Amino acid sequence: MLNRMADNAPNQSIEGAGWASTVVLLRDGERGVEVLLAERPGRGSFAGAWVFPGGAVERADVAGDAIGGIEAARRAAVRETREEVGLEVDIDELVPIAVWTPPQGAPKPLTTTFFAVRVPDGELVLAPDEVVSAEWVRPGDALDRHAEGAMLLWPPTWVTLHGFAHAASVDEALADLSDGDVRDYRARRDEARRMVIWQEDAEYDPGAEPAGVAGPRHRLVMDSLPWVYLNSF
Repeated sequence: MLNRMADNAPNQSIEGAGWASTVVLLRDGERGVEVLLAERPGRGSFAGAWVFPGGAVERADVAGDAIGGIEAARRAAVRETREEVGLEVDIDELVPIAVWTPPQGAPKPLTTTFFAVRVPDGELVLAPDEVVSAEWVRPGDALDRHAEGAMLLWPPTWVTLHGFAHAASVDEALADLSDGDVRDYRARRDEARRMVIWQEDAEYDPGAEPAGVAGPRHRLVMDSLPWVYLNSF
């Protein structure tokens, strides 16, 4: 996936490039690993949702590298974390874990690199225009609150939380990522718009297989709460 990101020419215009970075900040809590979630204001992008700190890659983040490359994504991740929650993460400690490409017609069509990192020392300082509140929460507890309708999550956040739900510590969570495997999530919505389907799913290409065909599944069913994640891999 990182090779696909780096295919973008360094001198490509930043306007309309559609790249972003997000940082999963991790800490050890009394009952296991916790992540920092930030609540967005009730306007603008991801209105009212709880998300990981992050945002679009800006011109200053590119610094001569590829707009869609990993180095620009790292710089954006450091900058956005500083701007949104006041924490200074070490750029060399950021572990890339996934790249999310939204479905066609998404209101915010940004291909986003997700990083994970142990939270650095420092106090949270929230950007008032971008973050209403922030909370350290166990991934499983966040999923439970979403299932109850008490916390708004978007699919990439939901799936990422699902992946960290059973980690007992930050060391364990980061060790699981030590193989350097960066997951590639390329999404489409089904016609009924009740689920997100990723590229490994047998029905990802609607023209290739009849609806309901047996085969591998990688989808998030969202027609009611709680959401149901089906992943054959």
